[in-house]
Amino acid sequence: MSIQRDGGASPTISEVAAEAGVGRATVARTLGGYGSVSPKTREVVLAAAQRLGYRPNSVARSMSTGETRTLGVVLADVGNPFFAGVLRGIADAARRADYDVLVLSTDEDLAQEAAAIDVLVDKRVDGVILAPAAGRQARMPQIDLLEQRGIPLVLLDRLVDAVTADAVVINNREASREAVASLIEAGHRRIGFVWGPVTTEPAAGADDLRRILDSALWSDGERLLGYLEALEQAGIPFDTSLVTHVAKHESQATRAVLGMLALSDPPTAIFATETDALTGSLRALRQRGLRCPDDVSLIGFDDSSWASVMTPAMSVVAQPMHQLGKLAAECLLARMAGGVAPVATHVLEADFVRRDSVAPPPAN
Repeated sequence: MSIQRDGGASPTISEVAAEAGVGRATVARTLGGYGSVSPKTREVVLAAAQRLGYRPNSVARSMSTGETRTLGVVLADVGNPFFAGVLRGIADAARRADYDVLVLSTDEDLAQEAAAIDVLVDKRVDGVILAPAAGRQARMPQIDLLEQRGIPLVLLDRLVDAVTADAVVINNREASREAVASLIEAGHRRIGFVWGPVTTEPAAGADDLRRILDSALWSDGERLLGYLEALEQAGIPFDTSLVTHVAKHESQATRAVLGMLALSDPPTAIFATETDALTGSLRALRQRGLRCPDDVSLIGFDDSSWASVMTPAMSVVAQPMHQLGKLAAECLLARMAGGVAPVATHVLEADFVRRDSVAPPPAN
């Protein structure tokens, strides 16, 4: 006879054992997924647990197995379409492996990143995927805590020189170079670069530019280097007034592009390396009464759903967002399973999608 409970309280292992007619240890092994249980007994126990509505206590399970079956994910901005796409890939891979995902956002703030890692360690996650808020040359003492606790780490989208861990990124430099080269092929020589590393002053020369690159996020720095390589290969001088130096917000991108358009020799094309940079650029063009691509050509980074249906359809660098997240989760799961392969950086290819937002520069 099935056990009847009052008040909606969760059934205990003892009650599941009584319902199934087996011992508590057998129920614990079956529901905890460890030890040896015959297929027939497992079927009986699971059926009893289902009848009673038993839900396992994840805290108790983690104490007995040392695992919470949870992946921690620290992203810059979960509202960003790029990170949303990446997160879907992580979640899909985690679900197939029967893991939950705990997601925290840093807003590109190092203090919030450190706090997020503390939270994940306290929650006893089994592994961490991190999109660092730190520049490539930064020190990241918070990573030491993960190493001390034996929690595997995979870097996502960005690299940090001081961190030795598996990483999954895209070929940012080559993707950027190809996009800018397409603008040059269309006849443009005044090409704005919207994002760029954060700094308060334009780069005064090669040494100053190197300092800026060292402090930038790895992905930003690689995209700027791709831009510079395309200019150099075409023999076009680098003009610091055509590179923005702003935080990552659409409104700041709009102001930066308005500043570029007010130059005595304004850009005839713009390469926007983030979704908010693209929308900020479009807003600036509208405020100035300029048309794309008749007056200013425009290329974006990341292929949002609206990019192909607007007029004109946007040419973009399309990142394999879902694949990035999926591979990052798979790398982490492999480390958690005891993988001993050498630490590796996996570089995925981005696709340049040519549409209607690029035309030759206006005659005047």
